[in-house]
Amino acid sequence: MQFLTRAALCALALSVSFPALADTLVDNVDGITVDDAGEIKRFTGIVFDDEGRITQVLERGDDRPSTDFAVDGDGRVMLPGMIDAHVHVMDIGFAALTLDLSDTTSLEGALAKIKQFAEENPGRPWILGRGWNQEKWGLGRFPTAAELDSVVSDRPVWLERADNHANWANTVAMDRAGISAATMDPEGGKVIRDASGNPSGVFVDNAIALVGDSVPKPRPADRDAAFTKAQEVLLTNGITAVADMGTPMEDWQTFRRAGDLGTLNIRIMSYADSIEAMELIGGPGPTPWLYDDKLRLVGVKLYLDGALGSRGAVLKEPYSDAPNTRGLPLLTPAQLRNRMSRAALDNFQTAIHAIGDAANADVLFAIEELNETYKGDRRWRIEHAQIVDPADLQKFGEYGIIASMQPLHQTSDREMAEARLGPNRLGGAYAWRSVLEAGGQLAFGSDAPVEPADAFAGIAVAISRVDENGEPFGGWRAEETVSREDALRAFTADAAFAGFAEGRFGRLIVGERADFLLVDRDPFLSSPGEIRETEIEQVWVGGNRVR
Repeated sequence: MQFLTRAALCALALSVSFPALADTLVDNVDGITVDDAGEIKRFTGIVFDDEGRITQVLERGDDRPSTDFAVDGDGRVMLPGMIDAHVHVMDIGFAALTLDLSDTTSLEGALAKIKQFAEENPGRPWILGRGWNQEKWGLGRFPTAAELDSVVSDRPVWLERADNHANWANTVAMDRAGISAATMDPEGGKVIRDASGNPSGVFVDNAIALVGDSVPKPRPADRDAAFTKAQEVLLTNGITAVADMGTPMEDWQTFRRAGDLGTLNIRIMSYADSIEAMELIGGPGPTPWLYDDKLRLVGVKLYLDGALGSRGAVLKEPYSDAPNTRGLPLLTPAQLRNRMSRAALDNFQTAIHAIGDAANADVLFAIEELNETYKGDRRWRIEHAQIVDPADLQKFGEYGIIASMQPLHQTSDREMAEARLGPNRLGGAYAWRSVLEAGGQLAFGSDAPVEPADAFAGIAVAISRVDENGEPFGGWRAEETVSREDALRAFTADAAFAGFAEGRFGRLIVGERADFLLVDRDPFLSSPGEIRETEIEQVWVGGNRVR
């Protein structure tokens, strides 16, 4: 047997006279995929052609065809490549190349890490990073500029919260941006202030731009480096395709450069970060699939509210731990409907960020209203759908709405969600099974870099509702677990469907791309803890081994 990558086959074709590329058999595997009926199917081998499309799926006892190349799977488990239905691709790369505070468990620990990073990078004009979480620190409040000043006072520091909905600045950064007590809160944003009304260093949702607009923009070379790193992170975790939620023109051009240079190794279903970017990139409608089904602008991402952690998620009733607020609406009902309508006019898909129960209700009713005008296969998406009033859940089924949800948010947010909502408003919290029972559809993701791009950890949580330590015993609101079959589909076939990619990738069936993993264990025969420890031994995209 000859084990060759597609690149090696191309080189071989240039040096000899026989046909350039030929069929490849990957045999002796314990294969698991989703069939045409959405059921789990077992197989023992696949054949793909020179375009990386599957031509045969072989079961035990089937005759093996004669192919030019064969790969012995050594009995390993073959799975479809994982699809993360909600990531921020470039943020993954930039997060890996800047200061990462996601592992800090106290303010003191974070400050020590910030100080060390600044000392190790004396030439950086700004100290940039992300991942802080005051809830994880047990702080009971937002951190302050003065606390940042205590470790870095000679350069601006600008650090994104773990949920991407608040940023923390030191005094130099605020001075560069001209922030003062006279700075007003923008619509849909909040400047956190001290008792005297002075900005204290944290900016929530639309207020982030008050300082963020002063941060130097990455150069094209910086973006290319970040994208290279993002692809490395994703492929290492067995993620072969993603939905990029909020693609600005600069990121789209980064993806295009990689495609032009032949270095685009993941598949990206892109959602523009604004109506304006949607029009610039797509023009009269969604783009065609580019680079052998590796890139397409599908639609637009809209933000309706913020996050629970920064109390920007819009709730029907006040926050239990902050009774003076119900959150920060980022769009009015009219603005939401106008943007959804504009996208639908040209057949762009809309993916709408909604976390609080009031925000989710607004999206659900907007879909109900617009569905009368914009008929056909719209596949309306709600991103996160974390807190839904149980009375509103049936609308997911009535309109075939896709709930694009992130299992790891449930374990990270559990205690915070209990504090924000109180014990009596959790009936529709992270309600995966309820969405399915209502007739809605699930697409699972990670929201990376907010959470790790780890589909196997996501599957483990989806079937157990416990964290990496097995807590809480029996699972948090365990009635909302889903089956292993549902969890695998939500990270593969159903995630592809959510981005209009069915028939191209997501299932190891005839006609789709040969995107697959070889792993060391069967997720249907492993405990949730064992699934988390899955070793990804090989990653293939379109018939090419990329890891």
